[in-house]
Amino acid sequence: MNIHPTAIIEEGAQLHPSVTVGPFSIIESGAVIGEGCIIESHVRIYCATRMGRHNRACHGATLGSEPQDLSYTPEKSKPLTIGDHNHFKEGVNISRGIKTDHGTLIGSHNYLMAYAHVGHDCIVGDHNIFANTAMLAGHVELEHHIFLSGQTATHQFCRIGAYAMVAGVSGVPQDVPPYVVADGHRTEIVGLNTVGLRRNGFTPQQRKAIKQAYKTIFKSGLKPAEALARLKADAPTQEVQHIIRFFEASERGIISHR
Repeated sequence: MNIHPTAIIEEGAQLHPSVTVGPFSIIESGAVIGEGCIIESHVRIYCATRMGRHNRACHGATLGSEPQDLSYTPEKSKPLTIGDHNHFKEGVNISRGIKTDHGTLIGSHNYLMAYAHVGHDCIVGDHNIFANTAMLAGHVELEHHIFLSGQTATHQFCRIGAYAMVAGVSGVPQDVPPYVVADGHRTEIVGLNTVGLRRNGFTPQQRKAIKQAYKTIFKSGLKPAEALARLKADAPTQEVQHIIRFFEASERGIISHR
């Protein structure tokens, strides 16, 4: 184990022998750090954090801090659970949970750029990218392969679907469905995330089916329930089935189409 002499590792913290800890970092009692993790300088990892393998926390990151919720008291604390191969850049802040048994969940292979924030009780899937200062309020759910551009802000309890992209300096007030680009002070759908879909191997046929599904939902003149019923009746592809499920599960409603 490679621990800088100025680092503070409290008794009761569990670190795999392969972990590296840089100068002036603090790892509290109860934290669990898995194989191959790199904890750089001035990082603080709080007591309720469970971290998997080969994660990297850069200078000044704070993982598992107290929720920014006025109702929080220590006995309400829920864990922050982190998967494998995540990269948390300088100043990233992730809160532990407070109001759900699962607490805050971060999947694997996520990349959070400087000063990104994930609030309490969020669920973040795999292969997501947060640009600088992208922020999630509490209870937000992200699927996978999502790109949040710089200075985006997502309202509490919102959901963002797989392969979506949110443009910079945008506010997300409702659910962002999968495969789209969302933009605006109050985000609206402005088109498909065509570049992201191509880069992730979606075929022209898959992209065409997704595009046609959104035309049916937003451009056919049908009510949302009628549009979804039509999609169901047309032997939908796997991607279209995903869109249908996402819409049907929405509680806050779906952002509009510009």
